[in-house]
Amino acid sequence: MDVGRRFDLLVVGELNPDVVVVAPSGDLKFGQVETLVQAIRLGIGGSSAIVACGAAKLGLRTAFVGVVGDDSFGRFMLDALDERGIDVSACRVDPTVPTGASVILCRGADRTILTASGAIDQLRAADIPPEVIASSSHLHVGSIYLQRALLPDLANVFSTAQAAGLTTSFDCNWDPTESWDGGIDAILRSTDLFLPNLEEARRITGQDGHRAAAAELTRRAGEGRQIGRPFTVAVKLGAAGGVAVREMPREIVRAPILPVEVADTTGAGDSFDAGFLYGFIAGWGLRDTLDLAVACGSLSVSGIGGTASQPTLQAAQAALSAAGR
Repeated sequence: MDVGRRFDLLVVGELNPDVVVVAPSGDLKFGQVETLVQAIRLGIGGSSAIVACGAAKLGLRTAFVGVVGDDSFGRFMLDALDERGIDVSACRVDPTVPTGASVILCRGADRTILTASGAIDQLRAADIPPEVIASSSHLHVGSIYLQRALLPDLANVFSTAQAAGLTTSFDCNWDPTESWDGGIDAILRSTDLFLPNLEEARRITGQDGHRAAAAELTRRAGEGRQIGRPFTVAVKLGAAGGVAVREMPREIVRAPILPVEVADTTGAGDSFDAGFLYGFIAGWGLRDTLDLAVACGSLSVSGIGGTASQPTLQAAQAALSAAGR
């Protein structure tokens, strides 16, 4: 950690609440049929916001830049992050659009997500204050395919951050257009760390297995690379854990999940990201970094919602120790 900078981590991305519905088995019926469900929770949503909360819970000094509407959902999100010690002073309130929101229907380990974009795609490169970048050690951008106004400038944003001494990372999340491009190669060449899940990595690369997908991403990142630091990709494998690949020197590690009773998988990948970012920023080795990421993702599924069961650093390390890792 750079004690000379105010923030360990600057997260840029979407700020929207999640309405999580734990649904019953069987098909949901329309036609004005009322169906009783196990639980409905309103909580912090948006991949980027959940990453920020997980990082702050682990102990990283965290700031956030995003856009919300001037409405109750927006105030809920800003207050919720502030209560978790995340600096939201650089967030923009846009009175012309509503805050985005997602309804997540969960059934066991599976889910479907319904999202109204609202202010999610209003974030622009100009919304990221240079003074906040200069005060941070690492910049992470989440859900890049939802950031339609930011996406064309993201490679330049990373280059600017790196010139200011920051390391950078991003998580693409699902591409609603299913084109899986958006200048992804230029972004890969301009970043230190990429954190997709397996299906996203498959879609981007056209490769089936995690090793082949990681190798293709590494190859693309190396072609005309704009920075001299090694590229790292960490692929989330769901119930199979995760795998991480780092170049120069080449290193590949894999880690299984921890045994946890699953209540809700919302945000598990984002909690994985938070754990990986902690180890990456702290300068840990790849094995320890991936173990922490997998522990954070595993423990997060024991509660309903993306942030309810995110662990502290001590809790994650204790769980790893109990598992003999």
